[in-house]
Amino acid sequence: MTPPLLTQPSCVQEDGSWCSAVYGLTGNQWLAMYSDLLIAKPLNIALILAIAFAARYFVHRAISRLTRGNGARTPKLLTPLKERRTDAANAAVLSERRAQRARTIGSVLKSLTSFVIFGLAVMYALKSLGIELAPILASAGVVGVAVAFGAQNLVRDFLSGMFMMVEDQYGVGDIVDLGEAIGTVEAVGLRVTTLRDLNGTVWYVRNGEILRVGNSSQGFAVAVVDFPIAHASDVERAIEVARDVATDAASREPLSKDVLEPPEMLGVDQITSDTITLRLTVKVRPSKQWSVQRRLRAAIKRAYDDEDIHPPYPNGRPLATNSTEV
Repeated sequence: MTPPLLTQPSCVQEDGSWCSAVYGLTGNQWLAMYSDLLIAKPLNIALILAIAFAARYFVHRAISRLTRGNGARTPKLLTPLKERRTDAANAAVLSERRAQRARTIGSVLKSLTSFVIFGLAVMYALKSLGIELAPILASAGVVGVAVAFGAQNLVRDFLSGMFMMVEDQYGVGDIVDLGEAIGTVEAVGLRVTTLRDLNGTVWYVRNGEILRVGNSSQGFAVAVVDFPIAHASDVERAIEVARDVATDAASREPLSKDVLEPPEMLGVDQITSDTITLRLTVKVRPSKQWSVQRRLRAAIKRAYDDEDIHPPYPNGRPLATNSTEV
């Protein structure tokens, strides 16, 4: 017996539909009935993903161009942002500082754009499959709140790191005081700041734990030179000699390239039972205060020896060198 002919699906009568096209090509009723699910929707999803990947590629490429610098040239991404350290005393450090800052901010922007683009793509793909998005978004919101609460320290670290980058609180090569650690910044990330102290120890400080930042490498620094003398010394003469020596040393190499203003002699800073302490200050380039202090101390010490200005020995004079002295 001959089996009855299968009836055409009703969607075949719809001109221009996938059902009509597939039935016309294959004559298969099952493929025609499910053509929308097997062909139309996958093609639609593939198109959405292709557009998402293309958009992500072009956006990331634009961000990479904005974060790319060339030597002393500031990356375009940093142009509208505040830059606190602009001295060119160490061009290599300044260039690395700008490059790392731009790379970090750029990586954040790339992550955000990828999340937004692919998030929208997934939503459009689910919508094309006829899935209701409201319950999914509600569930995702609850899960997001739970994750954020559980990882609040991590979120705080990332937010603090982002604000530090945008505000340019410190960067590579800066000498900073972060409370628990003092040293030179070697790397700045969104979660952790790495710095090396004077003993060579590397410190990894979480950005969320940084409550205050003391930066010695922004704008200018002040070299403070204290030198004690004995009570028996001529104070006025000691002040005059120190001022003249410091002014002369600051006007010549190697200090002249680091000193921004002539030294200022403040005079007597402290008087104790044993010593009179004189103080002198010099405005210098960022991070150069320590080297300037050492050189000025050495120069003033030599001048004091030549001028017979004594250090604070007991009773204001040198100790006896043999048993016959009283």
